[in-house]
Amino acid sequence: MNLDQEVIGELFAGDPRFRKLYEEHQIFEKQLQQLDNMTFLSDDQEMERKKIQKMKLAGKDEMEQIIKASNP
Repeated sequence: MNLDQEVIGELFAGDPRFRKLYEEHQIFEKQLQQLDNMTFLSDDQEMERKKIQKMKLAGKDEMEQIIKASNP
């Protein structure tokens, strides 16, 4: 296990906000995979896909900020 994985494990266990962001990130990833597996997306599905991507990225950015703050 590298240092980042150790930090992530510690934050997941001890920081409720980080845990929530991490779990949401996993859910968004699964939703994107489902949409990507479709051969055709309607306009609504394409908008939903873009919305999910933005939420996933925002969560990832916040997780990275938490990791940096906890590992000076």
